[in-house]
Amino acid sequence: MFLSVNSVSLYYKQQGAGAPIILLHGNGESHAIFDGLTEKLSLTHSVYALDSRSHGRSGDAPLDYTEMARDVISFIRELKLEKPILYGFSDGGIIGLLIAMEYPEMLSKLIISGANLHPGGVKGRYLIAMRAVYLFARNPKYKLMLTQPHIDPADLGRISVPTLVLAGSRDMIREAHTRKIAACIPDSTLRILPGETHESYVLDNEKLHEILAAWN
Repeated sequence: MFLSVNSVSLYYKQQGAGAPIILLHGNGESHAIFDGLTEKLSLTHSVYALDSRSHGRSGDAPLDYTEMARDVISFIRELKLEKPILYGFSDGGIIGLLIAMEYPEMLSKLIISGANLHPGGVKGRYLIAMRAVYLFARNPKYKLMLTQPHIDPADLGRISVPTLVLAGSRDMIREAHTRKIAACIPDSTLRILPGETHESYVLDNEKLHEILAAWN
């Protein structure tokens, strides 16, 4: 299905019934990474898995995390979703933080994994690799990761919904950075998952479902 919001057409997959939960993918991906998770969550929730702007089947538009957050805010308003849960992976986690900071009453719960507040939160070897790819390909998705976000840690204190902060012990995000995010969000829960990389437990939808189901 498609919904026009914030001057862009967003593609989304809706499945199930019950309390709404929104799933936001990472950079260069689409809602399809959550296909297995959507099947499981749809037994208990109304699941909305979105393609971000310029990703998947959504329309092309300038890549900017603030605008991407506005896309999701407009999506929630247009569909009149009542205090949805939001799970965001990587870029999706950044978007989730921006929404919860700006509109503390919009969500019922926030779960983020592999998110960062600024490019320096990414481990150096990954930044070097991204710069090399961007130098040759000039892919705007890599430019986004190299130049954004710029979130003031103090602003995380505005988040008032129950928040779960996830990362793998072998994540591309620095562990100290993830711990700082959790420490700045009032009453948040932090889980560093042993042996997991940035995306391993996310792509393994069974593992991710167990984590989300246990926290819900």
